[in-house]
Amino acid sequence: MVKTIGVLTSGGDAPGMNAAIRAVVRTGVYYGLKVLGIYRGYNGLIHDEIKELDVSSVADILHRGGTILRTARCEEFKTEEGLKKAAEVAKKHNIDGLVVIGGDGSYRGARDISKYGINTIGLPGTIDNDIACTDYTIGFDTAVNTVLDAINKIRDTMSSHERTSIIEVMGRNAGYIALYAGLAGGAESVLIPEVKYDIDEIVSKIDYGIKRGKLHHIIILAEGVGRAEDFAKMIKEKMPSLDIRFSVLGHIQRGGSPTAFDRLLASRMGARAVELLMQGATNRVIGIKNDALYDVDIDEALKMKKTIDMELYNLAKILSI
Repeated sequence: MVKTIGVLTSGGDAPGMNAAIRAVVRTGVYYGLKVLGIYRGYNGLIHDEIKELDVSSVADILHRGGTILRTARCEEFKTEEGLKKAAEVAKKHNIDGLVVIGGDGSYRGARDISKYGINTIGLPGTIDNDIACTDYTIGFDTAVNTVLDAINKIRDTMSSHERTSIIEVMGRNAGYIALYAGLAGGAESVLIPEVKYDIDEIVSKIDYGIKRGKLHHIIILAEGVGRAEDFAKMIKEKMPSLDIRFSVLGHIQRGGSPTAFDRLLASRMGARAVELLMQGATNRVIGIKNDALYDVDIDEALKMKKTIDMELYNLAKILSI
């Protein structure tokens, strides 16, 4: 029987992580379990940064971005010695169930420590939405809405000055933020790592827009494609008379109060994680498919490959004429 569970956040922070922590703690308390918060991810587990959490500990955090448990990357945890230290600390606190909120790297850590007799459940917490076993990750919807708000504001000033703007968003290996925000924001072009672009086609689209009296042009660029500044120079070389600017949104995409969607998703997943641990499950990841929660083996989840939704990508091209 699981009596004590730990919860930690690992890797990059994402809006909604606090909602997930809250759900884990309150569900655990509801079922009479002891819940321990592990600070600074796996690094905190190795160095015994652990504190018991109760209902009051997670009061008024549902709406807060970031993570109250903090987060950190930990190279030591990738070693056998680091894993042994972490397992010893977990056993010292009688932790027999662990909820890990993070991305693929966090899942690998959860899988590895489960081999030491600690049941583990992973929750997908990353703004990139690049985890294949789930339709949506905690934090993605908020990040998209943050970018969308920036697009709306930038468009106002671009229209006033009749300029073209390149907006660089996060996404080194995945273009989901760029695609969703670009489509919702009416961008003229969306550049993502998964699809090759044609610079002449983009220039031609801008030129066509100018000729039909368009006052502004918005190009959304995922960071994995390149730097907005370099891309602006490329377009300027082909269109010397074009007034062009670029904006790098950076870490603003990670912060902010989570949307209702992310709060609900995180709450559902956090509660389900506790229930799975109580059932004796281990080495599992929770995902959502067609609005229904399910769980899958971590090793199986890590083998899955997520591909970009080409229907959405083609729709973005069609609607940007």
